[in-house]
Amino acid sequence: MTVSHDLLRLKLAEALATPTVALTPRDVRVPAVPGKALAVIGVRRSGKTSFMARRRQERIDAGRPSESQLLLTLEDERLAGMDIADLGWLLDEHARRFPDLAGSRSLYLDEAQAVPGWDGLVRRLIDSGQQDILVSGSSARLLSREIATSLRGRAMEVLVHPFSFREALRHAGAEPTGSYEHLGPVERTALDERLRRYLIEGGFPEAQGLSAADRAALVRGYVDIVVLRDVIERHAVSNPVALRWIERQLLAQPGGPFTVNKQHDVLRSQGIPVGKDTLHAYLAYLEDAFLVRTLAMDSASERQRMTNPRKAYPVDPALSAPFERTGHEAGGAALETVVLLELERRGYEAAYVHTRAGFEVDFIARRAGDPPLLLQVSLETEGDATWDRELRALVEAAPRYPDARAVILTLDAAPPSRPLPPAITWVPAARWLLEEAG
Repeated sequence: MTVSHDLLRLKLAEALATPTVALTPRDVRVPAVPGKALAVIGVRRSGKTSFMARRRQERIDAGRPSESQLLLTLEDERLAGMDIADLGWLLDEHARRFPDLAGSRSLYLDEAQAVPGWDGLVRRLIDSGQQDILVSGSSARLLSREIATSLRGRAMEVLVHPFSFREALRHAGAEPTGSYEHLGPVERTALDERLRRYLIEGGFPEAQGLSAADRAALVRGYVDIVVLRDVIERHAVSNPVALRWIERQLLAQPGGPFTVNKQHDVLRSQGIPVGKDTLHAYLAYLEDAFLVRTLAMDSASERQRMTNPRKAYPVDPALSAPFERTGHEAGGAALETVVLLELERRGYEAAYVHTRAGFEVDFIARRAGDPPLLLQVSLETEGDATWDRELRALVEAAPRYPDARAVILTLDAAPPSRPLPPAITWVPAARWLLEEAG
């Protein structure tokens, strides 16, 4: 034992006395698979700890004894040096105090990486019959999908992104109580204005309501700690200059095409030597830490998916502004980012479409049990060549996906004045973003 029993008893008492805190409900998809732990994953500061605390409170509100809902935050300076034997003793002490709760305890381990060997303990608890276990943490290993490997098939992922548009509205007390169709003109106008604000402010819980300067400083800090802790330190990155270059390029140009060959040439022209394999690895590291999400071109050919440019998006629209240098305000790229993240929240797998005539459709999205979605994202409903090009791309791509629902989403909430081509549906972005809740 490396931590005294008295200190462990104090930690247990504090956990049992965890007060009720008002937290914004999240629309997070939680798998219902018996015999699996839940691994709460996502970018730092997205609200994973709050999600676990909220879930604990929901169980208590549903009638479960508070003693049966054990939330342990393991990153505590008083527990420095805590080992797996200490954690095992603490859980055994809880079982000794509440023998009637055997088989009905829910265990929430926050910052589990603070205790080396935590994964072995969780595997043992699952194998012994305790099924209700949630684990989250701040190390890259617990932010990424490597946790599934750590628990050897005994865990299902619960993805927690920053607030969605609906969750941001809920957090601000402005979530519509009815469907979009039942909102009046004034309510819809207010909703559209909030969406435009959301494209700039994003969904990080701590960033809600901040000034532009404070928000920029906050999210810059998020990026710095993700890159330092979850990429540089974890992977022992030997060329941080090249890594920082890629990071800035990806965040500053959401939805922009990204090829390792091009970035390799640019870096070499600036006197920064780096190998192509290294750049491929850096891109994977940034995605694994949930800082960016990338899309491949949709193709049945693995070679085509690998050789064509990928598109990269930040995990929150607010991450782009601090790195953007053209002075442009959030627009189509930010809306694309929000749509992609919403697809991921809803359990879709997405790619982009490149047509034979050279046009692009932003997303082809697939989800088990549902027809595919062919989505094009646009700011305006008409008035320039961009609108015609967006529609032409959808028209050309639609026959390739005969089972897909072809939809054009626009930030502009005014319906198009001209008839749309057959089988293409127009939906205002605010309505689409509110269609599903989790």
